[in-house]
Order: sequence, then structure tokens, then C-alpha cells
Amino acid sequence: MAFLPNPPLSLAFWLALISPCVAQTSVQPVTLTLQQAIERARQYGPGFLTANLAVASAHEDSAQAKAALLPIAGVLSQFIYTQPNGTPSGVFVSNDGPRVYNQQALLHGDIFAPAKRAEYHRALAAEAVARAKADVAARGLVAVVVQDYYAMAVAERKLENARQALREAHRFQEITEQQEHGGEAAHSDVVKSQIQVEQRQRDSEDALLGLDKARLAFAVLLFPDFRQDFAIEDDLDRVPALPSLPQVEEMAGQTNPDLRAAQAVVQQQSHAVESARAALLPTVSFDYFFGLNANQLAVHGPDSANNLGSAAQAQLTLPLWTWGAARSRIRQAQIGLQQAKNDLSFTQRQLLSTLQAFYQEARVARSQVESLQHSMDLSTDSLRLTLLRYQAGEATVLEVVDAQTTLTLARNATADGLARYRMALANLQTLTGAF
Repeated sequence: MAFLPNPPLSLAFWLALISPCVAQTSVQPVTLTLQQAIERARQYGPGFLTANLAVASAHEDSAQAKAALLPIAGVLSQFIYTQPNGTPSGVFVSNDGPRVYNQQALLHGDIFAPAKRAEYHRALAAEAVARAKADVAARGLVAVVVQDYYAMAVAERKLENARQALREAHRFQEITEQQEHGGEAAHSDVVKSQIQVEQRQRDSEDALLGLDKARLAFAVLLFPDFRQDFAIEDDLDRVPALPSLPQVEEMAGQTNPDLRAAQAVVQQQSHAVESARAALLPTVSFDYFFGLNANQLAVHGPDSANNLGSAAQAQLTLPLWTWGAARSRIRQAQIGLQQAKNDLSFTQRQLLSTLQAFYQEARVARSQVESLQHSMDLSTDSLRLTLLRYQAGEATVLEVVDAQTTLTLARNATADGLARYRMALANLQTLTGAF
């Protein structure tokens, strides 16, 4: 049987690229709302997933620190052989005979271990820090999704605006040709209208390219594979209300994740100081043994003595001299605590500053929405009146072109203004949570 040679690398490369696209032809396109897009991004956003994994890891740290406070049990199975030398113990006098068998159940616990308790509280604070940072990542992800979502919505509107402007340019070209045939307009007006049509065609192509770019940038967050067969629900006209500034400040003080993270870091460093100081304190522990520790692997010895039994012991460990290492760790932990307090103070000031800036941005964007919509209505009416005046011979072709351009700019500015307000709300909600 003859075998085909291996395809060249370039062919294999292109086949690898094409195969996912072919597989996606059977997938039905989806239309996503903003909330659905956020839920998808939470499934596939790498930063959000990493933050959640950090929370899970911190939770395991706290579970391990808690387990260190509890008694632990184990089993010892041991055989010790010592070279005989004619004495009962053998060569090594520390052993009880040439053969020693240990089959024991062990129980160990700490009665007083301040360092372990401080480490447990420190691990809990670290878990709180990780959860707050995960909340920061979640809100940041929402802001990114909102930005990409409305960037795509604006791109769709600008594409529709460009196509509508193209239709209006074609309509004006027909009017100029009719006016020329009737001897009411010069041929230069027809040429100007043709130039306008070609410009609007180029604008439509650029708007379509902008939509494709916006879709590609957004698709990375929404799907585990590379696909573009999706659309979004345009809700730009449903303008949400903006709460009052005192309400926003109250929400930020209660739910801001950056502030909670900074507070949790202060708690974590406080417990680190306690843990460092605990190195100067004594520790008390106990051990309990039950089982066999004998020269024969038997419950009873040769003289019928009982080999199976139990023993208990308690230990008191008191640190006396560490060459200043313990004191150094305390000072180091206090430095970390002071740094955490400084960061908390800065976070509080930065929160107030950022909150004011984001709120003012949202307020101005909200106030300009109505103005932009009114300007668009006026531009629409201005184009209609200018066309009527042109047909009546009272306006020039340049006035019509200027009115068309003004209307297109007003439509695009309205879409940008609506998206600007939505983005300002999303930025504000990264500080306050949803409202």
C-alpha cells in the first residue's frame, strides 16, 4: 500500500486553523444580554479564575492552621535490632535488648500553643484578604465586560448610522440629478453628491471594520474557544438612574473591596505580631501511647508479664535564649503592621478621591445624554429643512452636505454619550457594588 507523504507544515498549520471554524458552523449564534455576558466572562476570565483559586488556596491554609490546634493521632510500627554482646541490652545500651518491637497508637496535642493560635487567626485574615481581592477582580471584570459590551453596541450603531448616511447620500444624489435634468441645478452639484456617496461608502466599510474588531476583542472573554457568531442586545436607550452622592458614599464605605482588603491586611499583620511575640512564651503539649514496646512481638512475655499497655507524658518548652532572633521577628512584624496601617489610610483617601471623580464623570455624562439626543433631533430636522430649501432653490449643495455631516456626527455622538454614561456607572460600581 502506498502512503501519502506528510503534508507540508504550512498546510498542516492552516488545516489546524480551519478545523475549529468548520466545527463551529453547526453552532447556533447566540444573542447575549449584559448580564449573560458577565456570567460568561466569570466562567472564562483568567484574572477572575486566578483570584478564585487564590481564595481556595487561602481557605486550605486556614483549614491547615486550624487542624494544627487539634490533637493528632498516628500509628507507630517499628522493629529495632541491636547487635548482641552477651549483655541484656546488646551493643547499644540505650536499647532494651537485641530485638525491640514497637506497635503503638500515638496521640499528640498542644495544651497551650499561642504561636499556633496566632497563626490560625493570621490564616483567617489572609483568607479574608484573598476574598476581598477576588471581589476586586470580579468588579474589575464587570467593568471590562461593560466596556467591551457597549463598545460593540456603539460599533453596531455607528455601522447603522453610516449605512443610513449612505442611503441619505444616495437620495441626495437622486435629487441633484433630478434638479440638473430640470435645469434647476448645476452639474457640479451632482459631482458633489457623488463624492458624498463615495465618502459614505468608505465610512460604512470603516464602521463594519470597527464592529468586527469590537466583536473579536469581546469574544475572548465570552467563550472557551474562538468564535464570533454572537450578537448583543442593545439596551443603550434604557438609561439607568444615578443615585445621590451620599448614597454612593455610604455604599462604598460598606462594600468597597479595596477597603476591605486593606482592613484585612491590617488584621493579618496584627496576628503576625502576636505570632512573633508568642515565640517568647512557653508551650505545653502532651503525648499518649498505647500498644506494645517489648522484646517479643507478643501480648505476653515469657514470664507471662503483660506487654500491652499505655504511657503518657507532658512537655513544657520554655525559650530562654535565641540571640535576639525572636525580638527581631517582633520588630519586623510591627514594621509590617505599620505599613499595613499606612496602606489602609492611603486606600481610604484614594477611595474618596476616586469616588468623587467617578461620580462627577457619571453625573456629567448623564446630564449630557438628553442634550445629545436633542442635538440629534435638531440635526435631523435641519437636514429635512435644508433638503426642502435646496429643492426650492434656496440652499446650496454645500449646505446640504454640511447638514448631512452634522446629522451623522450627532448620531455617533449620541451613541458615544450613552456608552460613556454606562461606562461611568460601571466604574462607579467597582467602588460601591451594583446599584
